[in-house]
Amino acid sequence: MAPYLETVKSFADVDTTNGVNTLEFLEASEGLVGLFDLLGSAAFSVVQSDLKGNIVKVRARYDAAPALSDTLEKLVENEKGEKKRTATEGLMWLLRGLAFTCKALQNAQENKTEELAAAFTKSYEGTLKKFHNFIVKGVFSVAMKACPYRKDFYAKLAADPDGGAPTPDEKLNEELNKWLVALDAIVTRMQTFYDKGGYGKGF
Repeated sequence: MAPYLETVKSFADVDTTNGVNTLEFLEASEGLVGLFDLLGSAAFSVVQSDLKGNIVKVRARYDAAPALSDTLEKLVENEKGEKKRTATEGLMWLLRGLAFTCKALQNAQENKTEELAAAFTKSYEGTLKKFHNFIVKGVFSVAMKACPYRKDFYAKLAADPDGGAPTPDEKLNEELNKWLVALDAIVTRMQTFYDKGGYGKGF
């Protein structure tokens, strides 16, 4: 079995030609959820369950109306007139959770001497914090403090679960950066789409 990033769908492989491909995006998002298992802290279970719950909401909409939901943009547009826009709200929160994770890992990649707790805390302050109440902020504060040591997380990311040679640092950084650049581009694209269309209003 290959190291983690080679076992999941990369955001770099999500088709964005005519909009963001819904099924490919959801598959890549599920891969990101699994990344929190490597962080190895139960404190992150709140983040994981939130991401999973929002993936379920978007997938349910796709399953109910696949022809109208093959891209994220179409899915949101076609839910617009409905009283309860469950998938639109779920996708909005999913994008926020992805933005938080993406920024945290980008921080870690840009500053090789910084521990993960600092990278995740900085990301939280710039992404999710403004949407959270006092209680949720406390939960996230605990999660940040429970981040593993940087070297341990990167070792898990590089490890081959079947005992093969770990991915060399250079290759791991290259793969991770490619994954993050693509994720960042999709999140930015969709957040711009939400802002322009006013799709995030009313929740």
